[in-house]
Amino acid sequence: MKFFIDTANLAQIKEAQALGVLDGVTTNPSLMAKEGIKGEANIKKHYVDICNIVDGDVSAEVISTDYEGMIREGKELAALHPQIVVKVPIIKEGIKAIKYFSDNGIRTNCTLVFSQGQALLAAKAGATYVSPFIGRLDDNSTDGVELIGKIVDMYHFYGFETQVLAASIRHTMHIIRCVEMGADVATCPLDAILGLLNHPLTDIGLAKFLADYKKVNG
Repeated sequence: MKFFIDTANLAQIKEAQALGVLDGVTTNPSLMAKEGIKGEANIKKHYVDICNIVDGDVSAEVISTDYEGMIREGKELAALHPQIVVKVPIIKEGIKAIKYFSDNGIRTNCTLVFSQGQALLAAKAGATYVSPFIGRLDDNSTDGVELIGKIVDMYHFYGFETQVLAASIRHTMHIIRCVEMGADVATCPLDAILGLLNHPLTDIGLAKFLADYKKVNG
């Protein structure tokens, strides 16, 4: 499974990249705002800065909700860097835009997906990635990870090439469950990725090794 980091924070992206396990980045307007990135020119520059840190795909989201606006923005974003994947919401105009982008060689990430039916339309339109928001589903008394499994099974059954990108991941157990469901990608906060390192038996074992070494070597 690929690991993407879900942030616009350059320091966190660099830390994840230094681990050697990072495959890409996802961002959105909320994450840009959180980092104080304002203005179209600054946002576009920030996307390029991110692409210059990582080797993999970087999702950059359109703001328009009309077809013409999405196409214009998507073309501009895709032209910024070869690693850019245009992030498009799962609305009617978004599906039309994804079909256009797919037909014209521009890769897409269909975002704000909360149902199997939405994921089906995204795949039929030719989305490169589909992003089910599992944490937000959990917040609304629905098992978000179960949706990941249903979409994975549907894509395998029909032979869709769209990759399932589990989004809105809140913690390390979300990652493990997405692995079990066969997600292609998990986009996570840095602390969830680092949480995979944690196990008390590792800490106990390392402490014993070091203590034994000290006994022998002083």
